[in-house]
Amino acid sequence: MRHDWSRPGAAVCSVLLLAVASVAGAQQASVPPAIDPAQIVQEHPGMVLVPAGEFKMGSGPDEAWVNEDEGPQRVVNLPAFFIDQLEVTNREYKQFIDATGWPAPQSWTKNQYPENADFVPVTSVTWWDATAYARWAKKRLPTEAEWEKAARGGVEGRRYPWGDDLDSTRCNFLEDPATKPQRGTRPGGTYPPNPFGLCDIVGNVWEWVSDWYGSEYYGGGDMNDPRGPDTGSMRIVRGGSWVNDDVKMLRCAYRHKVPPDTYAYSIGFRVVCVP
Repeated sequence: MRHDWSRPGAAVCSVLLLAVASVAGAQQASVPPAIDPAQIVQEHPGMVLVPAGEFKMGSGPDEAWVNEDEGPQRVVNLPAFFIDQLEVTNREYKQFIDATGWPAPQSWTKNQYPENADFVPVTSVTWWDATAYARWAKKRLPTEAEWEKAARGGVEGRRYPWGDDLDSTRCNFLEDPATKPQRGTRPGGTYPPNPFGLCDIVGNVWEWVSDWYGSEYYGGGDMNDPRGPDTGSMRIVRGGSWVNDDVKMLRCAYRHKVPPDTYAYSIGFRVVCVP
């Protein structure tokens, strides 16, 4: 059963309520040596390299808006990976549909997205849809840890990808609820990139990640390449969207659980691959 949060007044607002989470049985992984981006970047056009190494994941004790499922903050060690600079677009998703016969998003008409929306992020896709696209592209959805490290842009402790203060010139969100009828998803690259070169990593559309939503994700200390539990009932979206007027949801550490068959005009995704 697909959960439709696309209709006005439907449960899309409940996508904005979050509870406790974590990862049971985190997998340990060795971290490869640093990689020279110039040697391999041409193999992954449209993607940026996030270098191997440690970062602080979750919210620290001084975060004013911390939720209980964002801590305790701990150091996470990740191998290098590539991540899309932009969210997957309508045009890219249409190529996948044409090649595989996969069903089009519910919001499309006769397997076609709206006119002049080639570079707008695809939305109304479930976790299963996003995963199918990623496999077709020989990539995958990012883990929670990968997504958060990419969002932070290599700078520790910042609330948003650009700093601690909200900046309406850097992301698409519902700053004034009265403007909602005039707003919507913006084309990728409308706003400035973060230090890693990622655009719209917060705001614009929520982004699916690969992990199941668990109960002990932040239960450990230092961890290498953490992953979610093997099973569950909820997946995770990150980053907030243009329908959010609660700026807490735009923070790098904010986590949100939804059923994997959810689709909404505020949910899209981007993908990753390893060197």
